[in-house]
Amino acid sequence: MTTSNTASYAPLMGTLSVIPWTSDPAEGERNAPFLLAYSLGDGREGPEAGEQTLGTVLGEIGLTPGDEVVDLAGKPSVAITLLVEAGRAVLTMPYLNAQCPVPPEWEEDARRVGQVYFIVATKPWTSGVPGRPVTEEQLRDFIGDEEVLATAVHCLLPVRSLTG
Repeated sequence: MTTSNTASYAPLMGTLSVIPWTSDPAEGERNAPFLLAYSLGDGREGPEAGEQTLGTVLGEIGLTPGDEVVDLAGKPSVAITLLVEAGRAVLTMPYLNAQCPVPPEWEEDARRVGQVYFIVATKPWTSGVPGRPVTEEQLRDFIGDEEVLATAVHCLLPVRSLTG
């Protein structure tokens, strides 16, 4: 018999948060909006342990950090869902149940495209503190970092709504 270690993961990962954003339309065309999940690196044993633990949790649900984009519409066994309704994105995954307000263009793009580009950064983002404003430059610096991108999980996450 094996025993799961998942009960002890949350204190090691620390605070997990999400942030939505959209890209500038290319030639008037809107693309799938983005949603980023990340750790603050404030786990019980520090940022490195949190990074390793988040990678382990992602592996347990069937996702591997790297540059491959996984379409979760074809992987119903992966325990991640996104509900978009009334100006809010509600993300549910192991150790993270988050609601965040989204701008109207983000919600409109998510509904029109039917999915969002979801990134789970295993590298901590210590300055992305919930409740504090994040500038476009800060977001661009973090998510544009090659190491952050190479060690993150990249997914296309289907959008669900209460109306179907």
